[in-house]
Amino acid sequence: MFALAVGLAAATSAQTAQTEQAATASARLAASPTDEGEIVVTANKREQNLNDVGLSVTAIGSQALADRRITSVQDVAAAVPGLKFAESGAGTPIYTLRGIGFNEESLGVYPSVSVYTDEVPLPFPVLTLRAAFDLERVEVLKGPQGTLFGQNATGGAINYIAAKPTDTLQYGADLSYGRFNAVNGNAFIGAPLGDKAGVRLAVSAADGDGWQRSLTRPDDRNGAQKYISGRLTFTLNPTDALALRATVTAWQDKSEPQAAQLIAVRGQNPASVQAGLLASPFGTTDPRSADWTTTANYVVFKDPTKGDFRIVPKTTASLDPRSNRKFIQGALRADLELGDVATLTSNTSYLDFDQHLFSDKDGSAQAVANIGDGLGNIRSFNQELRIANTGNGPFRWVVGGNYENSKTFEDQALTFANGSSSAPGTLFINTTSSEVQQDIRNYAFFANGEYDLNSKLTLKLGGRYTNSRNSAELCSKGNGDGLVSDLFNIIGGLSGNPFTPIGVNGCYVLNSKGVPGDRIKNTLAEDNISWRAGLDYKLNSDTLFFANVSRGYKAGSFPTLASADFKAYFPVIQESVTSYEAGFKASLADNMIQLNGAAFYYDYNDKQIRGKVVDPIFDVLDVLINVPKSRVLGAEAELIVRPAQGLSVGTSVVYLNSKVRAKDGVPFVGPTAYGNSCTTAGGRPGPCDFTGSELPFTPNWSYTLDADYRSDLGSGVLILGANLRGQSSSVATLNGRSIQFRNLVNDRHAADISQPFVIPAYATVDARIGYEFGDRRYKVMVWGKNVLNKYYVTNAAHYLDATVRFVGQPVTYGITFSIKN
Repeated sequence: MFALAVGLAAATSAQTAQTEQAATASARLAASPTDEGEIVVTANKREQNLNDVGLSVTAIGSQALADRRITSVQDVAAAVPGLKFAESGAGTPIYTLRGIGFNEESLGVYPSVSVYTDEVPLPFPVLTLRAAFDLERVEVLKGPQGTLFGQNATGGAINYIAAKPTDTLQYGADLSYGRFNAVNGNAFIGAPLGDKAGVRLAVSAADGDGWQRSLTRPDDRNGAQKYISGRLTFTLNPTDALALRATVTAWQDKSEPQAAQLIAVRGQNPASVQAGLLASPFGTTDPRSADWTTTANYVVFKDPTKGDFRIVPKTTASLDPRSNRKFIQGALRADLELGDVATLTSNTSYLDFDQHLFSDKDGSAQAVANIGDGLGNIRSFNQELRIANTGNGPFRWVVGGNYENSKTFEDQALTFANGSSSAPGTLFINTTSSEVQQDIRNYAFFANGEYDLNSKLTLKLGGRYTNSRNSAELCSKGNGDGLVSDLFNIIGGLSGNPFTPIGVNGCYVLNSKGVPGDRIKNTLAEDNISWRAGLDYKLNSDTLFFANVSRGYKAGSFPTLASADFKAYFPVIQESVTSYEAGFKASLADNMIQLNGAAFYYDYNDKQIRGKVVDPIFDVLDVLINVPKSRVLGAEAELIVRPAQGLSVGTSVVYLNSKVRAKDGVPFVGPTAYGNSCTTAGGRPGPCDFTGSELPFTPNWSYTLDADYRSDLGSGVLILGANLRGQSSSVATLNGRSIQFRNLVNDRHAADISQPFVIPAYATVDARIGYEFGDRRYKVMVWGKNVLNKYYVTNAAHYLDATVRFVGQPVTYGITFSIKN
């Protein structure tokens, strides 16, 4: 391929060699109380001191990552002000940064916060689950990053910077044992291969028992962690102007997806809510309490000899939550130094991901909303080619292009044998399957420049043109027992339009004529221009003021869902965020104090969201929708103080105010999680007006407090540390504060919950104590996370008959031993 030819023929440059050396040195540096020294980031795709970058960036270095045991996407989100992580019913992570996010759980859907490892994209959220290991640092760029990091970064970008081979032998390992019999291990070895090459191998693995307890089977556990990850990196510098880096990253994750907590029952078909669900216990404020299905307790089949339906008292195959996810990615970075003028860079990557997933979305032992088997795969090729000038002149520029080709497939089986949708009126159907195939092609051209108008003032301009095409084929079908096809052939016959009856595996979605049988084929073609303009003012060597205006886009996408109406399968169109931001960065008192701040306003158009539709057959179901107009107003401040040798304290505060707005005077209306539950003219139920609603996962206040103390005792170093994380309340869906439980037949809910879709305010505390000895080669650390055992909610949703919560883990604690040369 063109990219590989460029990579192999022109490859990596001396600039990359310098980058590797600087990155190695910066492994101990970060914008964190735990790390000290100059902070190096690559936010502009060239290494810079963080205080010289006119953007809002949070960086966490290797020492802080290790001491605070930041090993997962949840941990990264907890450590970054303004970044939120939410668990979904399909085990797909949901990222929201400064109020910009996409609460979608389909496998092949682009995020609003893009994720990279060494500038190599992980284009879909599920691919990021095991990326956080053997890192030099993590960089989180806030605000639209479309110019340099492409579309799908309307909220920002997360860059994992992996540790690289060095010119001396380095090795290390750590082993942890903690609550729930959790064993975690990490190991790495890096060495030179002669004068011009190097290699590094890193491995991370975990095995532990489940942390959730079944409310109906007290000895049953869920949530076990079982995974292994590895990364192999080779570097080669055959000439002074040429360098290559090849990386292979792979992981397998067999962890058990988290089960939800049931908090309410609201039936799709209230008169047919089954007794098992009505008797199911609700989750409690014990974070370990939950429930999940092991097997459905009956199946239904049609007796061909009698022409009727029979309930058979036997179980189906196992529905226990479990997963088997496999990921492998190969990447080649190639830089060629073009004299003293510029550097040509090629980044080529290809990834392959497969999954089998069983998850429980309803929080009960009944089969009401169970995924299994959820099959999926992703194949993605990505190429970036760019050229950037070298040197430290007044004009710094980069121009380049990107090409992506991704193919995604998801076949999500949904079991609801114990739900109200399995009833006489629907011929006791109990399982459906939703199949989505996407063929996605994107290409883009970009340019970015910075020009020093004088010694203090820098002008910044950048833009990117992106062209996207997503060809999709969607089909929802039965499970092969003939019940679904029988039902929809009857419904199709009622339309009065001729059609060919569907078979047992036929697509049942009703088309515009009200008949089933069509596979939905659609192509979403979009293009856009992302841009940024800004000014940096360097008051002195320690103080920077910046102001930026930028616009970013996120591509549209197709849903993976079950619905009887073809309109539910329409894609959402691309969204855009126009950001106005001003801020400052200041190092004071001989670098003893670091003070950063920013204020911003986001004009949000066509926000993508997973909302609800009132389905003509099954009542309230999921659908993807665009919110025409909304906005986010916010500010954040960060203070790091090092008042004494070995002591550092950091704190941060983020304020967000989000709101859905009317567009051209027209309010945004639609069904809530409980359908058309708002009152319209005449007191009749109807669609709700979302105008004025806050956006999901956007608390007004988020805050952190970190403290780290190190004391040299002569024989070793004593380490003490603690971290506080907290936020005010937020919502998990539009109108989340006004949605109340409905007193319909067979409705019931937890007595202590009045607002099911409000995520209550919470704060958690982590702590650690350790000792480093043997010339700092050995370290032992005792640590705890959520040491006060705080019950807190990360997400809330309604699936078919069940309203549920997903909650954070209880207190965990353990001990870690580590060694390095």
